[in-house]
Amino acid sequence: MKPGKRGRIPIVLLRKSYYNPPVASLPIVYASTSGHTEYVVDTLIAFLKERLPSLVIGKKCVELATATDLDGDFLILASSTWNTGGPEGQLNPHMYAFVYGPGKDVVLKGKKVAVIGLGDARYYYTCRAAEHLEKYVKDHGGTVVAMMKIINEPYGQEAKVRAWGEKLLEILGNGEGNRIRIGIRDGSDR
Repeated sequence: MKPGKRGRIPIVLLRKSYYNPPVASLPIVYASTSGHTEYVVDTLIAFLKERLPSLVIGKKCVELATATDLDGDFLILASSTWNTGGPEGQLNPHMYAFVYGPGKDVVLKGKKVAVIGLGDARYYYTCRAAEHLEKYVKDHGGTVVAMMKIINEPYGQEAKVRAWGEKLLEILGNGEGNRIRIGIRDGSDR
């Protein structure tokens, strides 16, 4: 290009829209006591940062979370399933204390939320934490656009977490609210 002339700068369009997502921040609030939920969250974060280094991810353990930690363009809530505080299939006690404490008056209107639930196949209501989180999001005006359930030990299920992360990137990138559910145990999801 000659000096003084305004030329056109070529624009390269990338096939996958998540390379330049409209979502700039991604808070993740999780409850983990044995470390399993945190392991899944860390696996997901590593994948997302590898694929989209510009994404700002805020990881917060629910015991330290405040209502403002649910702010952001998108949100991920993650909890293991416990058998305390009622019939089996309850939220982790720390997540329960948060959603009925500091998070009880949160307005999620218009917010897209992904939820992750972990559970143990020994129980009939395994991974019910994901459903409790889904109800929390809906009751506060948000929309659950992705749900992942991991049954039994998460170790060895990293490929499934990354597969869900790939779908999550598509949602983050195109702003669509397509709902995806992935069961992580022989493809089942009860």
